[in-house]
Amino acid sequence: MPQPSSEQNEDPKNGTFEKLREAIDKRTARVGIVGLGYVGLPLAVTAANAGFPVLGFDIDADRVTRINAGETMIKHLDGSLIKAAVDKGLFEATADFSRLNEADAILICVPTPLTRHREPDLSFVSTTARVVAERLRPGQLVVLESTTYPGTTDEVLRPILEEGGLKSGHDFFLAFSPEREDPGNPDFGTSTIPKVVGGDGPLAMELADALYGALVTRTVPVSSTATAEAVKLTENIFRAVNIALVNELKVVYEAMDIDVWEVIDAAKTKPFGFMPFYPGPGLGGHCIPIDPFYLTWKAREYEISTRFVELAGEINTAMPRRVVDKMARAMDSHLKRGLNGSRILVLGVAYKKNIDDLRESPSLRLIELIEERGASIDYHDPHIPEIRMTREHASLAGRRSVALTADSIAAYDAVLIATDHDAVDYGSVLENAKLVVDTRNACARHGLTSEKIVKA
Repeated sequence: MPQPSSEQNEDPKNGTFEKLREAIDKRTARVGIVGLGYVGLPLAVTAANAGFPVLGFDIDADRVTRINAGETMIKHLDGSLIKAAVDKGLFEATADFSRLNEADAILICVPTPLTRHREPDLSFVSTTARVVAERLRPGQLVVLESTTYPGTTDEVLRPILEEGGLKSGHDFFLAFSPEREDPGNPDFGTSTIPKVVGGDGPLAMELADALYGALVTRTVPVSSTATAEAVKLTENIFRAVNIALVNELKVVYEAMDIDVWEVIDAAKTKPFGFMPFYPGPGLGGHCIPIDPFYLTWKAREYEISTRFVELAGEINTAMPRRVVDKMARAMDSHLKRGLNGSRILVLGVAYKKNIDDLRESPSLRLIELIEERGASIDYHDPHIPEIRMTREHASLAGRRSVALTADSIAAYDAVLIATDHDAVDYGSVLENAKLVVDTRNACARHGLTSEKIVKA
């Protein structure tokens, strides 16, 4: 990208820009990462692997201890990578946030959930910003990675950081670079996914671009932090809307006795003009069920109605209840009994296959809806031995995965495939179950057919 002019580089604060740029180029800049979860921990390992000294911050003291012992809390992240970085002295985790002033670049990777009224909850961002502001010193780069609405970096983060008298673009440098993690994806990891970068001014842009350019295969500079924030929302809204479309098509085609999975498999053979998306029991993960509503909330400030996005949200939110209704009808038809008093086994509580992440998982809502209709529920998930505490489904916390054996499967009235983990023996499930309700087309993908299978 174009280099800033010498006039832009003039800095009365002892050349803060030049010193930081030189430290990034030499990879001596210490990278501080706030939040060592599904985004922050892989990012920390990536930065350490690139040769930067990394200081990771987390409020969970147990997590900090385990990381410093070379352990991983994320199944798809190889613990040996963490141990190697720790052993080399390139990665240290801490719960002591007073050490933030040791970092030359502070990357903020904290949650941005929704409130119960489906409005943005920026409490984690604001709290983190205030903690950073207390230790902010001249010559630091601060980058927000948390997904949020356009304007957050400029309207929320910057004013908090400037409360102590330091100014963005002069004393410290501020940028936004949205995370693009895809947990469990074997083809793309943190370092191989292009990174969008937007800065609060040209100096911040150059510094953030230089830092991420040393971490990932390619950076994608954009004109502002708001543009970078909009890029992330656009990516996830695109997915949410298209998933809603195929979920609606599933309902329509089902009424016509047409298999939507077969339709999609045939349609995707077209080498142009079509991209396959697949139906499911509802949306899961931290991004797709949440991010679209950050834009709808912000759009109201401009008196704009985001009808298309909100309709997609309505369709996707309705899917768990549709699945339960379909299962109830299937049990009545195949077993001559209803859900009330039945025993149901849910296969998979992770929001997608082969990971241990249950954030916003539709399985949790499915369990609640089924139990509301009088059934008793057990679950099996090879990646999640126990359901952790969540804000929306606190009553399910502490439940443990049951063993999956021929005898245990046969003891249930129906098996609901909510997440299609590869580690599950679907042949054994089909052989021993009285009824299989498949929301992921898992049986067909494993070449299994039977009148006991009901797609939902």
